[in-house]
Amino acid sequence: MYQTVIINFPGGIISPGNLYNILNAAAKAKIHFIRFGLRQQLLVDTATYNFDLFTAELDYLSITYHYGSNIFPNIISSYPAEEIFIQKTWLTAGVYKDIFDDFDFKPTLKVNICDSHQSFTPLLTGNINWIASSNCEHYWHLIIRFPKTNVTYEWNQLCYTNHIANLTKEIEHIVKDNPEKFIDNANARGEMLFNLLDLETYILRPADHALSLSAFNLPYYEGLNRYNNKYWLGIYCRDELFNVSFLMKLCQLCLDTKLGQLCCTAWKTIIIKGIEEKDKNRWNTLLEEFQVNMRHAANELNFQVEDHCTEGLILKNFLVKHLSIDDTRTFGICFGIKTRKKSEIFSNILIRKRHLINMMGLGLFPVYDILCAKDFNPNQRTGEIFSSGNPLFILPEQLRRAIFRFYKHRLSVMNNMVINYQSKPEEIQKNEDQCLYQCSNCLTVYNELIGETENNIEPGTAFKDLPDAYQCPLCEGEKADFSEISLAALRLH
Repeated sequence: MYQTVIINFPGGIISPGNLYNILNAAAKAKIHFIRFGLRQQLLVDTATYNFDLFTAELDYLSITYHYGSNIFPNIISSYPAEEIFIQKTWLTAGVYKDIFDDFDFKPTLKVNICDSHQSFTPLLTGNINWIASSNCEHYWHLIIRFPKTNVTYEWNQLCYTNHIANLTKEIEHIVKDNPEKFIDNANARGEMLFNLLDLETYILRPADHALSLSAFNLPYYEGLNRYNNKYWLGIYCRDELFNVSFLMKLCQLCLDTKLGQLCCTAWKTIIIKGIEEKDKNRWNTLLEEFQVNMRHAANELNFQVEDHCTEGLILKNFLVKHLSIDDTRTFGICFGIKTRKKSEIFSNILIRKRHLINMMGLGLFPVYDILCAKDFNPNQRTGEIFSSGNPLFILPEQLRRAIFRFYKHRLSVMNNMVINYQSKPEEIQKNEDQCLYQCSNCLTVYNELIGETENNIEPGTAFKDLPDAYQCPLCEGEKADFSEISLAALRLH
């Protein structure tokens, strides 16, 4: 009775004017809600009898779309996190847009384009994963995940920014021309793939070392938040359904306040960046008019569910309820729920549904396995089964035990770091002279060596390099309220 129309926004970047026209076409077809997908796509479910009306409007607007199977998976990127969750990187908004403009074709393989200084956007959920080098400006690591497998291969070369699109096109052609070697083949070999490339046409340089994947730290990605003397707004919907009328007014407000873009994320949310102080009340009024809820619990925000999966959303709500009842800590964890084979879910801890009996395409007696990613890093492709064959009624308790396993592993890693960096006797005095920065209001201390990972501030970030909008994490005091203090003086105090 329904068809899903899929509209790609490369990199998750959306023009408010373009989105307004799409939403207006949806309204004419009596479509009241739309969704955003894991690959930063717009998903529009339309009744069969209104499908022709909606697609005719899209054709009139020259909007590119497809429906049925997802034959052109969107190019996803970490652009939505740029400037608000990612700092001190050469990968700017202009570089992202230059790359997207170079794509003169629609990839049929999944392509990810991400900054290595973040974990907001999944790095390795694509087949062709470009990850910005942390020490070579305008050069990129490339990790291939062969289609329909968990086989990955990291290339030993770095590629220049301007050649990403063309190299992606050539890799896709090679993979498609040799399906028996590279598609659904657990023995696929990266060396064989890259030996078929014509490397003379690209600017490359040897990779000095293998890519180091970022530790996962999901920022709180909703609400109206201050940054660099402006605001960004993140909007999350529990049922993944965005009201068309609300989004149309949101687009109008973007245009009225001279905001030329908004973004959709891999968490099925939207982000609006660059909101001026003078316009803050207008955005709050819009949220109030449509009763858009803000500040959901973190243990709800850090779940990933497959696209168009009502069953997964019901299971998510069931688990979130039990985590809340037990007051279980979930900071630093990304949960995934998988109900279909070959679906792509980003997670530290994965809940996977299967049936004990499969008879003539009919599944009987559903149970759930809990899997943990390797080293609990969701960007790793391998993992282990923590608990298998769980009926629904014991799943929350088994998930809670997996969470305890996560924190035990995390504590072990932190203790090893302390042992490895234990100060030598002759260094004790040097450490005593270490300078910290203390809030004059609540005495909270900022340590440059530690940073604030919960606020996406990496260890080693100098206090002077913090943005002017930095606030005390406890009392929200301003950066100017902090004063320098030595470790020795702090201990005496």
